[in-house]
Amino acid sequence: MKTLFPYVRARLGPPGGPGTLRADFTASLVVFLVALPLCVGVAVASGVPAEVGLITGIVGGLVTGFLPGSSLQVSGPAAGLTVLVYEAVKTYGLGGLGVLVLVAGLLQLAMGALRLGRWFRAISVSVVQGMLAGIGLVLIAGQLYALTDAKAPSSGPDKLLGLGGLAVDTLSDSTALTALGIGTATVLVLALWPKWRAGARVLPAPLAAVLLATVATGVFGLPVARIEVQGLLASVQPPGLDDFGGLASVGMLGTVLAFTLIASAESLFSAAAVDRLHEGPRTDYDKELMAQGAGNTVCGVLGALPMTAVIVRSSANVSAGARTKASRVLHGVWLLIFAAAFPAALELIPVSALAGVLVHAGWKLIPLKSLVPMWREHRAEAVVLGVTALAIVITDMFQGVLLGLLMSVVKTAWETSHVHVETEDPGAELPLQVIVLGNATFLRLPKLQDQLDALPADRRVELRLEGLRHVDHACGLALSTWEEQHNKAAGRAEAASGARSEERSGVAG
Repeated sequence: MKTLFPYVRARLGPPGGPGTLRADFTASLVVFLVALPLCVGVAVASGVPAEVGLITGIVGGLVTGFLPGSSLQVSGPAAGLTVLVYEAVKTYGLGGLGVLVLVAGLLQLAMGALRLGRWFRAISVSVVQGMLAGIGLVLIAGQLYALTDAKAPSSGPDKLLGLGGLAVDTLSDSTALTALGIGTATVLVLALWPKWRAGARVLPAPLAAVLLATVATGVFGLPVARIEVQGLLASVQPPGLDDFGGLASVGMLGTVLAFTLIASAESLFSAAAVDRLHEGPRTDYDKELMAQGAGNTVCGVLGALPMTAVIVRSSANVSAGARTKASRVLHGVWLLIFAAAFPAALELIPVSALAGVLVHAGWKLIPLKSLVPMWREHRAEAVVLGVTALAIVITDMFQGVLLGLLMSVVKTAWETSHVHVETEDPGAELPLQVIVLGNATFLRLPKLQDQLDALPADRRVELRLEGLRHVDHACGLALSTWEEQHNKAAGRAEAASGARSEERSGVAG
């Protein structure tokens, strides 16, 4: 047993005195209180039992939290994957969800081992922000139905189009109005609680909001829907062999890729943000990607939700004074104790209160503060963000992100492919020297063609391309074709001009 403790201390971080242990212990309690309502809320919104979200939170603490990578960021089920998980559960069932998460975790492990973690930092920030904004919009639209204990339509456009009918139905139903009142009050508490600093030091806003809603519902006996609980062990549903057969379908493979890319990007962007919040060791992105992969692999085996690093919990961990990864491991211990010992407490929580938590979380996913500065300074980036978000709302997560990545690549290619034409005239008897400079890609081909066509049509030319840093196949072919055709036309013009000169000379003689 004595040989185990040095290993554990080495994994949790550098040894510290009582002050370090006390700081990590206190921070772990704060993170636990923040994580508890979010784990349950994400699970309910994803269409799975509440305990499934707690299982992912427990794995995020006890598995991912124990591994190297980032020292202070905390992992668990994230609101950013809620929409995609809901669609996956509806299509493939809980067993299929386990397969998706398991394979995504194995892919993350492989990418980390291949040292691909740092490359996720190359993904355009506007694509990630657009992805989160699109998720936030769809999440809010769906949870507006849960605020009134109503069932949400399946697709993003249907959710938006059905809001008018939802408002009419709610106004004519006293029970729905009661649920809406609880959910709205929850959102208000979430927004206002942090302003009361004394209260915020005692309880995090999400827990305070859910507790107040639960107490009010119980005291006044309000007739609203509450969470259904089936027990922690009953919620562990490993995927069966039959569930793996779906991997032969294009749809399931596409969902696996979406889980992998989105969870990895969100985790590593979160790590970069958390590194700016503290002065401790910086994140090793490849190791962090492997830690996330290990956590998702375990979650897949247990049939739980996919995990990512979550900026809300991570920032709470740093703000609470955490010094080592012991705080995030302990938060997983507290989640396990609560889920095992007090599952009945979850049955008291009204569904509309959790919907309010997720409406607030969805709103925070939309980068409202950065939109106006981005539009002023980087308009193309703002367009990529907006198109990505809109595409996710109209189609789905995977297609929206792919469109955003494609637009980002095209935008970058457009901005870097500057090309212009210069000329040097060595004399009337020699060809005009046409010098092409810059990066010649198909995106700039129309502009390049216009510049070439403006040159004298009756003068032979010689193209000089040594000033080009890059030329793609389309531009190379267009340039060689233009030179050949231009010189033929110039030769015919010279011949016609010579014939006219001889004719005038004959007439004069």
